[in-house]
Amino acid sequence: MDNLLEALLENSTRLITQCKSRYERYFAKSIDENQKMIGLIGARGVGKTTTILQHLRGLDLPFEKKLYFSADMIEVSDVSLFEIAKYFELHGGEVLAIDEIHKSRNFEIELKNIYDRLNLRVMFSGSSALRLEHSKADLSRRAVIVHVQGLSYREFLEMKLDTSLPRYTLEEILEDHTQIATTLLSFFKPLEHFTPYLKMGYYPFYFADQERYLEKLERTINVVIEVDLPSIFSIKYENVVNLKKLVKLLCLSEPYTVNISALSKKIGIPRDRLYLYMDYLTRGTIFLALRAKHRGDGLFTKPEKLYLHNPNLYHAYCKDPMKGTIRETFFANALSLNHEINYSKIGDFLVDGRYLFEIGGKNKSFKQIKDAKESFVVADDIEIGFGNKIPLWLFGFLY
Repeated sequence: MDNLLEALLENSTRLITQCKSRYERYFAKSIDENQKMIGLIGARGVGKTTTILQHLRGLDLPFEKKLYFSADMIEVSDVSLFEIAKYFELHGGEVLAIDEIHKSRNFEIELKNIYDRLNLRVMFSGSSALRLEHSKADLSRRAVIVHVQGLSYREFLEMKLDTSLPRYTLEEILEDHTQIATTLLSFFKPLEHFTPYLKMGYYPFYFADQERYLEKLERTINVVIEVDLPSIFSIKYENVVNLKKLVKLLCLSEPYTVNISALSKKIGIPRDRLYLYMDYLTRGTIFLALRAKHRGDGLFTKPEKLYLHNPNLYHAYCKDPMKGTIRETFFANALSLNHEINYSKIGDFLVDGRYLFEIGGKNKSFKQIKDAKESFVVADDIEIGFGNKIPLWLFGFLY
C-alpha cells in the first residue's frame, strides 16, 4: 500500500499543478469546505474534473494532505476505495477527491464507509445517470449533491471575451427583460456569438480545440453510450447499437414527437425495453424528455417530445439540424437546471406549472397563446424585446 499511495500522490500532485484553468464554473462556489462529502454529478465533458482540481489547487494544504485520483485508474482496480482512503488518512491525509466514481464497483457502500468511519473531507464526481437518492447506501443523505450543466451562454461569453457578466433569475428576465438586454448590449453583441455557442459552445473543451470540437464531442458521447451507461445499467454490448439508433432518430423531426409503437417497430425492440433505453439516455444527459405536467415522470410514462440534451449534440449527430429544434432545445436545456419544464398543448413549454412559452424566429406572433395568461413569445434573431416578447439569447443568463 505504501507504493500505491506514493504513486497516487505523485500523480495527484502533477495533475493539480498542471491544472492552469482560472475560470470558475457557476457551480464552483457550491463546494463548501465545511461539508464532509460533496458529489458533482453531470455529463462527461462539462468540467467536473477541472473544478475539482481547481478546488484542490486553491486549498492551503501541502500536496501530501490532498489526494486526487480517478476510480478507473488501473492502479486502483483491485483495491477498495475505503482501504485507499483509510491508508491516506493514517498518513495524514485530509482531503480526498475521487473522479469517475461510477467506474468503481459498489462505490455507494465504499463512500458510505468512508463517510461514517473516517475523518476525511471527500469530493467525488460521477455520471449524470447516477441516482444516488435510491442507491444502496442512499448517499443523498450523507453527501451534498451538485448537479452540473454545460456552459451557459453567459459562461461561454465570459470565457470567450474574458469578462464578467451577471446572471438573472427567470422572474427578473420576465419582468425587466428590455432593460436587462439594453444593459448587456453595452458589453457585447449577443447575436454575434449566439450562433457559434449553439453549435459548439456548451462543453468547455471548446476553448482547448475549436477545430476538432464536434469530432471530440461525438467521441465523448460514444464513450457515454458504450462505457458509462453499460457500467451503470448492465447493458449488454449487443444492445448498445440500439441506443445509438435512438440518438440518430432524433435528427429526423422538429422536434421528435414520440410514438412508442412506431418507434418500437422501427428499432426492433419491445416497448418495455424502449422505455428503458429512453430513460437511460435521458439520465445520461443525451436526451431531454418533455412530458405533460399531469402525467408525471415515471419510467413507463411516455414523453410527449424528445430532444437531444443540448444544441451542440444536433450539430455533432445531425447533418442539417433544424433551426426550430435548436431554438427549443436551447430554451429547454437552459431552464431545466432550476425549473420544472413540461409539454403543453398550447404553446411549446409550460414552466413551473405557471408560465407558457412559445419559441420561434423574430417574426413569431402571439397567435397560438393569445388567450393564455402569463404567456410569452421567445424570439430568436432579436437583440431586445418589448412587452411579452423576449430575446431567446437572454435565457442563457439563468446560470
